[in-house]
Amino acid sequence: MSMPAIILVEPQLGANIGSAARVMLNFGLTDLRLVAPRDGWPNPEAETLSAGAFEVGVRVSVFERTEEAIADLTHVHAATARPRGMEKPVHGAADSAGVLRDLVARERGGVMFGGESSGLSNEDVALADTILTYPVNGGFSSLNLAMAVGVFASAWGAVSRDTPEAFPPVSPPATREDLVGMFEHFEAELERAGYFYPPEKTPVMIRNLRAAFMRGNWTTQEVRTFRGAIKALALGRGQARISRDD
Repeated sequence: MSMPAIILVEPQLGANIGSAARVMLNFGLTDLRLVAPRDGWPNPEAETLSAGAFEVGVRVSVFERTEEAIADLTHVHAATARPRGMEKPVHGAADSAGVLRDLVARERGGVMFGGESSGLSNEDVALADTILTYPVNGGFSSLNLAMAVGVFASAWGAVSRDTPEAFPPVSPPATREDLVGMFEHFEAELERAGYFYPPEKTPVMIRNLRAAFMRGNWTTQEVRTFRGAIKALALGRGQARISRDD
């Protein structure tokens, strides 16, 4: 799958360019285009904040004008938090990523982000097909440039890849034998402490305790840890360490 280009129009800080490149590569985006970067290019500060993204994947192209940066694209989204009085479709990050995913099989798309001080100009937005906006706090809508790129990049990663597999379990699930052994251990110590009173309510109290524990999806390691805690409490303050040392 070809990927949308990320266009930074008149970015000011090399740190933001580097951070944007880093988060782009995190989610598989490699086409970074800069329009009239204030401090020129290459930029040592960008290199530092990129965490090596420029060396291992992100390609940078530099242009003098926005029109040049998007000349080969057929569908462009303009990221802005302000209404511009233009009749254009407005999408959130997920929808924009989905539109571009569907387009890139046969066309080339991109997303424009404005510089840190004032964002995209109306002239830049006029060149876009669609407005991209985020559900930010209306009272504080100023989003760091690299963070803004990151929101879209994450949405792109979500629509362009399969759902990631769950992390492998640290410990296998506890068997019923493990759990029953833990229950009986705990209940025996509660009995010794006089917890079950009055005696006729003991079966109900045990059922309630076991029902609560069963909701925990215990692993074998968690059972061992909890049984160790029961033993420590039963031995009393300071005795558990002595028992382990023995």
